[in-house]
Amino acid sequence: MAGRELHVVSTGRQPLDELARIAGLIHPYVDAFHLREHAKTARELLNGIGMLLAAGVPADRIVVNDRADVAASAGVQGVQLAYHSLDVTDVKEWFPQLRIGRSVHSLKEAVEAEKKGADYVFFGHVYPTASKPDSPARGLGELKLLASRTRIPVIAIGGVKPANVAETLKAGASGIAVMSGILEAADPIREAAAYHQCLHRGRENNHGPSS
Repeated sequence: MAGRELHVVSTGRQPLDELARIAGLIHPYVDAFHLREHAKTARELLNGIGMLLAAGVPADRIVVNDRADVAASAGVQGVQLAYHSLDVTDVKEWFPQLRIGRSVHSLKEAVEAEKKGADYVFFGHVYPTASKPDSPARGLGELKLLASRTRIPVIAIGGVKPANVAETLKAGASGIAVMSGILEAADPIREAAAYHQCLHRGRENNHGPSS
């Protein structure tokens, strides 16, 4: 996985057709689009993937949370595993074609995920976020420690805004993940472009979308 990636994660609050409509508009700026829809059945997730594909989102940019079987059946990029999901080792064995992400909340979990073969980890929440008002942010110090002790990419999630992207990258993140900050914005295209520009500032002569 290349560095400085923008991951967009569904909130579970939008109808799948609306989600697909927005994804079709913003996907040129996005490296991975995560279907994080805990209430949806496998059949509904497959239908959602079909909507994303029909909207123009490339299959190699679609990630399914938790359901490795659905991701493999649909032929998309990969799966994002949580603490309650199948073990990374098992997914690696059964679905070797998938890129495997693992959500972690500590250095110990990240090291374990790396040893088991995860391709990258999500770490958060890094900054205070309204979605978890009673849970303290883990902060840039923890992010820096985790990134320095692992070799796989660390994607920072939780309260990341365009204004703090630079310091998030400086702390060692290889990319960021955003949910409502893009998907529930008044202008999702503008916000996706802003995050993309902040991620790639200084690395490109222009700040156009990914090809």
